[in-house]
Amino acid sequence: MKKKIHPTYLITKVTCACGSEFYTRATKSIIKVEICSQCHPFFTGKQKFIDTAGRVEKFQKKYSQISNNSKK
Repeated sequence: MKKKIHPTYLITKVTCACGSEFYTRATKSIIKVEICSQCHPFFTGKQKFIDTAGRVEKFQKKYSQISNNSKK
C-alpha cells in the first residue's frame, strides 16, 4: 500500500443554518450546511418551504396555466 496518499481526517464541526451544531470526522475542519436532521421536515414532521426567490409561486403559476389549458 502506498504511503502519504490518503487525506488526513480531522474532527469537524458541522454548523446548520438553524443553529444546530454537531461534530464528525472529515477532511475539512469546519462545514456549514443549510438543513440538518434538527430542522428537516422528514425528521421533524413539520412542512415548511424555504423559498428565497419566489420559486414555489413561480412553479405553481407556470403549471396551473398548463393544466387549465389542457382541460379546455
